[in-house]
Amino acid sequence: MNVSEPSVTVSLASEKADRSYPIYIDKDLLSNAQLLGSLLGERSVCLVTNDTLSELYLDRVRAVLGADRKVSVVILPDGEQYKTLTAYDQVLTAALEEKHERSTVFIALGGGVVGDITGFAAATFLRGADFIQMPTTLLAQVDSSVGGKTGINHAMGKNLIGAFHQPIAVVCDTATLETLGDREFSAGVAEVIKYGLIADKDFFRFLIDNAVRLKNRDPEVLAYTIARCCEIKADVVSRDEREGGIRAILNLGHTFGHAIEKEQGFGQWLHGEAVAAGMVMATKISVARGSISSDVLDDLLLFLQCFDLPCEPPTSMTVEVFLSAMQGDKKVQSGRIRYILLSSLGDAAVVGDVSESEIAACL
Repeated sequence: MNVSEPSVTVSLASEKADRSYPIYIDKDLLSNAQLLGSLLGERSVCLVTNDTLSELYLDRVRAVLGADRKVSVVILPDGEQYKTLTAYDQVLTAALEEKHERSTVFIALGGGVVGDITGFAAATFLRGADFIQMPTTLLAQVDSSVGGKTGINHAMGKNLIGAFHQPIAVVCDTATLETLGDREFSAGVAEVIKYGLIADKDFFRFLIDNAVRLKNRDPEVLAYTIARCCEIKADVVSRDEREGGIRAILNLGHTFGHAIEKEQGFGQWLHGEAVAAGMVMATKISVARGSISSDVLDDLLLFLQCFDLPCEPPTSMTVEVFLSAMQGDKKVQSGRIRYILLSSLGDAAVVGDVSESEIAACL
């Protein structure tokens, strides 16, 4: 199998060096020895995965890496509730005990949890090592593997400990989605529709019109969807790597969603499920403000329902509970909670003036 051409390239602004990196999107890339060889050279590898995915893909990737290469494998428990300092320490301890050097490449083989932990470990190992994202879930392929956000959760909130650390490549093997459970696939779809809402109204319409084909994992629709999401995120990240401005629009639904995850207990609601409910809340506020028509909300609700995604937050979460949880969110600035609302379909903005009554109207 030949080395594929990158489907998308993330180009980051830098006065000193070319910091761009490729995103490969195709079937069976986990078996592409030439591709991995071109990315790794002769360097050693610290491969991180979880106990679910290790049974599916570890032997395949390990074989492609070759018997002559130094490879250490770290198998983490599966689940958002394990995105902790303990898991982060497990990765670093393994790399140190195996006497890896700064030239070692960390590989994240898994979903968003594995990618975030591995990226954070790479960012801090010997003050910084390279890493490659090999996302195996839809959510990770369209969102968390791209952009360099890494980190772990804390009891006080989601992703409060971490670093910006860009991968040297992202390898999306779409064949891995064939083994992905329906619930996890739907969680990824929540991040997919987000991109249409915030940046591309034509993509939003495409998703609405092709919801059934996407649910059935039609290869053509799926490949286009993943590539378009990566294109949008790559463009946003290239303009604002560290979320000082426009990159914040990628958090549509996340301020509310992170509060839901925290209050329900990490892992009880999947990230995409919480984001889905959060997006509906943000869209309802946008409709009430007259920024978008109620037709957009109706289309969003029907789309989410097609994938059995929640359209409302837990009934136990009052305005007071939301506000308390959101005060600990990393997007709080100068003591004010920042929200992402829609200015129009395909355009979003950061606002800080959402009232308690506006939140209450969403519950």
